[in-house]
Amino acid sequence: MMLALLPTESNLDSFRFAHPWWLLLAVILPVFLIWKGRPGPQAAVVFSSLHILKRMGPLRKSRPGHLRFALFLLTFLCGVIALARPQVINTRVTTSESGIELILTLDVSRSMLAEDFFIGNRKVTRLTAAKKVTRDFISGRTTDRIGVVAFAGRPFLVSPITLDHSWIEDSLDRVQIGLVEDGTAIGSALAAAARRLDTRPSKSKVIVLLTDGANNAGNIKPETAAKLAATLGIRIHTIAVGTYGDFVVPTPAGPQRLTQEFDEATLKKIAEIGKGEFFHAQDTNSLERIFRLIDEMEKTEVKRQTHVTARELFYWPAMLALLFGLISLIGEETFWRRVP
Repeated sequence: MMLALLPTESNLDSFRFAHPWWLLLAVILPVFLIWKGRPGPQAAVVFSSLHILKRMGPLRKSRPGHLRFALFLLTFLCGVIALARPQVINTRVTTSESGIELILTLDVSRSMLAEDFFIGNRKVTRLTAAKKVTRDFISGRTTDRIGVVAFAGRPFLVSPITLDHSWIEDSLDRVQIGLVEDGTAIGSALAAAARRLDTRPSKSKVIVLLTDGANNAGNIKPETAAKLAATLGIRIHTIAVGTYGDFVVPTPAGPQRLTQEFDEATLKKIAEIGKGEFFHAQDTNSLERIFRLIDEMEKTEVKRQTHVTARELFYWPAMLALLFGLISLIGEETFWRRVP
């Protein structure tokens, strides 16, 4: 459904017994042998002397008892381990992430120089706060392709849609007031962003529009541009930034007093048409919260597939059990056999 990035794989090997209860026999056997080897009853016939037996010569062991017991024990233990079915389990997890294609549309009209935002205890312009919060937002969307369109009297491309987020952040640093003629061409900016997203293969496309003014430039009405974007399946979130009242901004002709003029009704209508949300940020903290909300709403789809394979190892202890059993059987019939 979305643009999928290259899948990544992780492998984990572990060891287990498929039927571990068979291993209880390895505990029961020593207990049984200890019980069987306990001292027997007192002898019924007592001999006063064994000197007659000594004259018959040194005793010879007819068969090596310790070796026979060791072979029996090895055969038994290997058989038990084989019955428990040792396995090497390989768990392969394939992760594929499908990112969103998103364009941040940033107002760089002269009114964005109003200093009614704070970063820490330092008073900053709306543009500085917007760039800071936008940069943090971009750095957190590691699997999304993001582009930036700035606008004043007309839109201009800051960064094409890309996964190279560090390049986008560097491009944001170069954004400043006065790169194009002043004004607020919201409709043209939306149309420019929509055209960029229309050529993309992803079906999950989003525009985030951030402005502090009302549309007063360009040849396209904001509502018309929003309807065009909606027909292309693009969702639009709008953010009005700034406080109400009058403020002073620097201009080439000197300081100029302006009155806050953003058009909430139009921004709400754009978000409604684009099936998004409208927000109003009057300080840096609220702007950060808004971008966190957008981050939560526009989730990246992550698919994980787990493949588990078992490699059987039981034949190794089974072969050892057979080998030790054959050695013991051959020994019983040949060199360990009691000769009268």
